Amino acid sequence: MTSEITLFVNPTAGRGRGARAAQPAASALRDAGFSVRTILGEDADDALRRVREAVAEGTGALIAVGGDGLVSLALQAVAGTLTPLGVVAVGTGNDFARALGLPIRDPAAAGRLAADALKGRAPVREIDLGRVGERWFGSVLASGFDSRVNDRGNRMRWAGGRFKYDLAILAELAAFKPITYRMTLDGGPAREIQATLVAVGNGTAYGGGMRICADAVMDDGLFDVTVVGECSRTTLLKVFPRVYRGTHLSHPVVTVHRVSSITLEAVGITAYADGEPLGALPLTAACVPNAVRVLGVAPGA
Repeated sequence: MTSEITLFVNPTAGRGRGARAAQPAASALRDAGFSVRTILGEDADDALRRVREAVAEGTGALIAVGGDGLVSLALQAVAGTLTPLGVVAVGTGNDFARALGLPIRDPAAAGRLAADALKGRAPVREIDLGRVGERWFGSVLASGFDSRVNDRGNRMRWAGGRFKYDLAILAELAAFKPITYRMTLDGGPAREIQATLVAVGNGTAYGGGMRICADAVMDDGLFDVTVVGECSRTTLLKVFPRVYRGTHLSHPVVTVHRVSSITLEAVGITAYADGEPLGALPLTAACVPNAVRVLGVAPGA
């Protein structure tokens, strides 16, 4: 393994924490004897091209310093390769890192853990990823009410931060109505359902701790598909807060399917994967076992 490590940095992650986190993470890796090359993620297309080049040239590891958006970009470069991924989680949500028990907003500890894993003193875990066409995702693919909230929030140029999404939730509740889906599980017969949302989980959570697929396991070769069925606004308002604890799964309006592939069709619905827009339905997602090696994560964590 080469001693050169690539640090992939989003300087704007977590309101500037990404830029501040790069130095202690890099110092921990250099203290362990590694040479560190830094790539900034200011322009997504250019940054992805450069990290793919680093992977192709044989970098010893790709260390993503930022939030879930940057981790998602890093996955596009390392998925299906032998290059391990390290995560220095300093974003707002950090759902990918939380699901794997990695340090949160402690860049020095995350850097040391990655270095220890590269030297064989800490574990490396192979995990599954979701794949839609050429796009990989690590946590959750969202569609329905939650993706409509994202759509509306992204259109609100005049508002910012958490306030923007709170307003978007209120607006979507006012316009709320069930969605007609055609859903195909593991290549079986298509079924038509009325649902509020369908979430496809490789990991457990999205949106900064909303445990929509609370029982998902990241190395079992299966998605957990959470379907929140047709319900009233009142029921949705009762179920929604339970998502943060994962206790919504026991509600009668919620069903869970464990599958290796799923096709979703619905009119006018955008899918989001790892918080990033993926495109309009229909789409087919497949769970790809052992798609990436993550530094510092014990098996079964």
